[in-house]
Amino acid sequence: MTQVGLADTYGRVATDLRVSLTDRCNLRCTYCMPEEGLDWLAKPELLTDDEIVRLVGIAVTQLGVHEIRFTGGEPLLRRGLVGIVARTTALTPRPEVSLTTNGIGLARQAVALKEAGLDRVNVSLDTIRPDTFQELTRRDRLKDVLAGMAAAQEAGLAPVKVNAVLMRGINDDHAPELLEFCLEHGYELRFIEQMPLDAQHGWDRATMVTADEILEKLGDRFGLQPTDAAARGSSPAEIFSVRGSGQTVGIIASVTRPFCGDCDRVRLTADGQVRDCLFARTESDLRTAMREGADDGELADRWRRAMWKKLPGHGINDPSFLQPARPMSAIGG
Repeated sequence: MTQVGLADTYGRVATDLRVSLTDRCNLRCTYCMPEEGLDWLAKPELLTDDEIVRLVGIAVTQLGVHEIRFTGGEPLLRRGLVGIVARTTALTPRPEVSLTTNGIGLARQAVALKEAGLDRVNVSLDTIRPDTFQELTRRDRLKDVLAGMAAAQEAGLAPVKVNAVLMRGINDDHAPELLEFCLEHGYELRFIEQMPLDAQHGWDRATMVTADEILEKLGDRFGLQPTDAAARGSSPAEIFSVRGSGQTVGIIASVTRPFCGDCDRVRLTADGQVRDCLFARTESDLRTAMREGADDGELADRWRRAMWKKLPGHGINDPSFLQPARPMSAIGG
């Protein structure tokens, strides 16, 4: 390959790497996995800490990646997490490093993660009502999540961003109170349209709460105004200012307002597969090549080839669309 960085044939260049550290999770969110959980990856299939750091290092030093987001499953379940973060933030050039988590256990690890160099966290939180939280996640852990968010903010992992998915008939009327809660605590809220990434393949467009519906629920009460669209760049969120607060709320409308043309993301699964799109149905294996002795240059070239064939869009709105075989917990957000 002759191109520099992780370019594709449509002129996009990936500079934001999402790295899944595990497919395991300690919640059982109804829109992600069944109550009994899933068949987890066997340990030999998972990348080791050293292998993760090596591939991240190649991405940063050879391929132009400058943002790293560690995801899962639930990344706080990865025993070597703090060390992985520390070794990543020690890279030159130093990337921006963040973490997407459900917040359980974050209260115990927030200070250590900050000391390791972590810049900020995104916490998944779909409701602040304990009964609804238990209904959605099948676990009574809301207090732990809220404590983790507060600890992250106290440790300086700011801004704490909150990711919320609204489910029709369950929490679709919770948008105003979620936003009030985040405004009160100084968190940045992002509503995300539910995407077809559940293990059960039960996603139904007809029941999805859309971006337009969310804006309708919030607009008059909070005086939402769109911010400068040019400032959005490749960010998936449309940002709206909240009247009189100096704060914002975001809407990530992956289904109804696709932003594929500006996508700058690439994903590395916990078992060492490159995914050029969240909804890709094919993957490129770096783990096997690495374990068979490929040097950094060869791995970088394999990664470039994997990205070069990226499709123009995710195709959710095409009648021929098929969900990826892996659910979100195995892909990594």
